Order: sequence, then structure tokens, then C-alpha cells
Amino acid sequence: MRSHLPVRRSPRRLAFVAALALLPFTIAAQAPDRSKPPAAGPVPSLKVPPIEKRALSNGLPVWIVEMHEVPVVDVTMIVKSGATADPAGKYGVASFTAAMLDEGAGTRDALALADAIDFLGATLTTGSGFDASTVRLHSLASKLDAALPIMADVVRRPTFPQADMDRLRTERLTTLLQVRDNPQQLAAAAYARILFGEQHRYGTGATGTESVNKAMTVADLRQFYTSHYRPQNAHLLVVGDVTVASILPKLERAFGTWTVAGPVAHPALPAVPAPTSRRIFLVDKAGAAQSQIRMGTVGVARSTPDYHALDVLNTLLGGSFTSRLNMNLREEHGYSYGAGSRFDMRVNAGPFFAAAGVQTDKTVESLTEFFKEVDGLRAPVPDDELSRGKNLEALSFPGTFETTGDMAGQLADLVIYNLPETFFNDYVPKIQAVTAADLQRNANRFLQSQAFVVVVAGDLAKIEKPIRDANFGVVTVLKADDLLK
Repeated sequence: MRSHLPVRRSPRRLAFVAALALLPFTIAAQAPDRSKPPAAGPVPSLKVPPIEKRALSNGLPVWIVEMHEVPVVDVTMIVKSGATADPAGKYGVASFTAAMLDEGAGTRDALALADAIDFLGATLTTGSGFDASTVRLHSLASKLDAALPIMADVVRRPTFPQADMDRLRTERLTTLLQVRDNPQQLAAAAYARILFGEQHRYGTGATGTESVNKAMTVADLRQFYTSHYRPQNAHLLVVGDVTVASILPKLERAFGTWTVAGPVAHPALPAVPAPTSRRIFLVDKAGAAQSQIRMGTVGVARSTPDYHALDVLNTLLGGSFTSRLNMNLREEHGYSYGAGSRFDMRVNAGPFFAAAGVQTDKTVESLTEFFKEVDGLRAPVPDDELSRGKNLEALSFPGTFETTGDMAGQLADLVIYNLPETFFNDYVPKIQAVTAADLQRNANRFLQSQAFVVVVAGDLAKIEKPIRDANFGVVTVLKADDLLK
């Protein structure tokens, strides 16, 4: 299981690029480098600290997990509205709103707020993904009394100063402009736009487009904040060196008087049909050193009952260093530094994709190997490969609870995706219960390369004719301007 805690953002915005929804795919971001698969054998059971569930006087749910090994505390406010809640024509407002929360709050401007947090040796970060927005405080336990009111200001009393919005807008527009020069991000943008369409929210990155960011106003941000940042749409997580008895009064003082009346709207996204035939889309990036490939289909929502089977299936295809894709394209043929795949599960059905950057002169050969490995998993998986895949997932799972931040990320998944608290303890047994028949059933549904959207961003002068000659499918050439409008 991979945490879906939205990407966090530093007060100095050094991590803004990481929040961009059009991130390039890398094998390192998908799974640890497990070049030596674990041997088959019993997997130890996982013991997760208990979750103490409480609520403040205003009804705000609070989950507390005590971890006393290190004297630090993570406090995370989850607002269950992200880019999916963006109004039509204003894609990016959720992301922009979250980015502005720490640009001035309460009586402090952006610099005073950052100085106050730095003085305490704490970090305060904000972020927004498709399914939720967050404000996260990481502090020494001894400094929590001073840091918590600052976090409360950011959550409850952001000021949205115009000058800081203009500065941040320039940074966002610069980052969006850089997408045009990055074949990896161009491939990602093209894939999302083609798979989901221009009107669907998943067809545009969480940060939106240049035109929308240029037109965004303080009033737009305030409107989104007022409509969605409400205690009835929020959840507070506390993980670290605290006790329930000691932390609850502090949380009550900071957040207990936060009240906003009225329901919160959560627009439903329309279902998107999976493609029924293979289509090849080329995006020109003259002089690109590699061809960036991204291919796949519409995946599933996080609520899918096949979650564990898909986890194992993806591990075998492209979710680990020893996956079929990586061992083929990197180890056997040397076409790529790394190839992988991912089911991006969201509240609604997100994309499934396989991806790699490959040698320009080996683009056709790489596509052939991609199709071979994708289709090959529809055949029964050998017992030893299935056992290795299941053990990779089961043995790596406890490592996702090592720090207070890791634990907070796992709890966030439970909140955002309404998962049962038993998910943690059930994970390893359910992974070990996955059968070859489970994999084959899901592979027959998702791993049909003849019905894939395939995007290749690279030097069109070198790749277009060979790809057309290979007759993989109908070829369409796209312009970056059309993809990013």
C-alpha cells in the first residue's frame, strides 16, 4: 500500500514542483529498489499502535496515535476537498488555495509566519491533491504549545494577500511553462488529457492551466476556502510523543471554536469509458535525448475490492526493480534507465499507466517490448514469481509506518478513502491470499495493450516514421499548446 497523503509544500515553496500533478514517472517514486527479491517464507504479523478516536466540541474528528520513541509530533489537518472539487472553468483553484494558506495568516504576513515556525525548529507545510487538501505541522513535542496556534491561524484565518498571490502566481506560471520543455511532463499531460478528455477534471493536472492561473483572483480563493475549509469537511490527525489526555485540551483551544454553517458540496465526476482500440499519440520535442513513453487505460477507484490483487499485479509488471518491465527494458535490452507501472487509485477511477524514458533510436523496439510484457501477464503467473511478488509487498509494508510522518500518511488514507481501521492488520494476510487466478482475472481486464492509449513525447523527426511503419495503431500528432490549454 502506498500512502495517498497529498504532496506537501514548504513555506519557502522549494517543493512546489513536487506538487505539480504532471509529475514525471520514475521507478524510484513508485517503489523501493528491491534488486534482491526476498525468499519465500512466513511473513511476520504487523502490530500497529492503536488509534484513539475522539472529537472536539465543534464535532471535528480527531485521531491520535501515540509514538513515544522520538520526542516529535505530527499534526495533520485533512480537508476532504481537493482538485476534484474545482469548479468548471477554474481548474487549479484548490491547489492555489492550499498554496496560499501560509502566505499570511492571523496577524502574521508570510515572512513573519515562516520566521515564527523556523524559530521553533518546526515545519509547517500545505498541499492539495485530487482528493484532499492538507495542512501539516511537524514539531518537537516540547515546542508544540507554541507551534499549534500558528497552525490554527493557517487553517482558520488565512489572509490571502494580493501581493503574495501575484508572486506565487508568477512561480506557478513559470513551473507550468517549464512543462513544455520537459518531455516526461509533456507525456504525462498528454496521457491524462487524452484518456479523460479536456472537460473531465482528471484530464488536467491539479495545478490547472496557464490561462486559469492567470485569471485566478483572491475572490476565487476565498470562495473555495469558505466553501470547503470547514470542520464538518475536515479531520485532524495527531501522531507522536503525546498522550490523549495531554493533547486534547490543546486541540480544543486551537480548533474547538472553528465553526462554519452549511453543507459542503462534493461534485461527482462522470465515469470515463476505457479505450477500446490502441491509439498512438506523438508529441514533438525536437532534440529530446530520449523518447518518453506512457501507455495504459482507465483504472479503478481506491475502493475497489481488487486492491490487493492489483497491488501484486502491478508489482510484477512494473512496481519494483525486479518487475518484468524493468528487467526487460533496463537489464536485458538496455533501452532505458528504468521502466515501471502504476495504478493511480483515487476516490474515482484514476489512470493505470506504464512508463519509461527510452533511447530515441530504440523507440519502436521499446514499444514492442512494452506490449509484450503487458500482454504476457494475462497468462498464468508461475508460482515462484507470484510468491516473490507477494513477499515484496508484504515485507515492505511495515516500513511504511517507521516515522510519525509515515504513520500520519497511512492514517490519511483511511480518512480520505473511508477505509476500515482493520486495513493495516488485514493487509499482509490479504496480499498473501492473492492467487494466480486473481491476477489473471485483473490482467484480462486492464492489461490489453491492443486497447491502450499510447503517448510518446520525443524528437518527431526521428520517431514518427518508424512508429508509423511499425503499424502499432492509428497515429496522431499533437501540439504541446493544445495539450496545455
